[in-house]
Amino acid sequence: MTVKPDLRRTLDGYRARSGELRLLDVPPQQYLAIDGHGDPNGPGFVVAVRALYPMAYAVKFDSKQRGRDYVVPPLEGLWWAEDMAAFTAARDKSRWSWTLLILLPDWLGGVDVEAARARLTSTRRPERLADVRLETLSEGRCVQTLHVGTFDDEAGVLHRLHHKFLPAQGLRPTGRHHEIYLSDFRRVAPERRRTILRQPVVREGPPRRDLT
Repeated sequence: MTVKPDLRRTLDGYRARSGELRLLDVPPQQYLAIDGHGDPNGPGFVVAVRALYPMAYAVKFDSKQRGRDYVVPPLEGLWWAEDMAAFTAARDKSRWSWTLLILLPDWLGGVDVEAARARLTSTRRPERLADVRLETLSEGRCVQTLHVGTFDDEAGVLHRLHHKFLPAQGLRPTGRHHEIYLSDFRRVAPERRRTILRQPVVREGPPRRDLT
């Protein structure tokens, strides 16, 4: 029996441990993407998810029909605010902007995405289907860790990352805060959710000391 490729099990970007801040280099990767703004507990977030997942599974189905099946990777998200303190410290969700993502295997491309969109449009039309796009994300050098717990409890981890680890390593953040949802937040209790927290960085100076 042929084993379906599972990018979550093979890509280094899906490896993280709780309590460990790890530097890694993330290669350019392509995603299905959709943008939004505001509280992720609001209806706009749900509408975006309901557009993104049908596209992801339509692309997978078409690839499987051509002989290359795979496991759809987990939901991911880029998060930012005009004042990043509204995200990292104050957690003012009304001021957040976000892009939801689902990684695509490298053998797929824009033609495959548009074919899947056309098929979905002919059978059913999820709201905001037209807003789902193919995007290449080039993050390069990143720091990431695994957070276990509620999304609201991320603030302490982010404080350690931004205000202790990065300065100690001579790094500064660049690009958008990136989260990878290893747990299905519709089914897993908040305190047991497993989320990779990733921050692209650039070197600003020599490391001052190791952080344990």
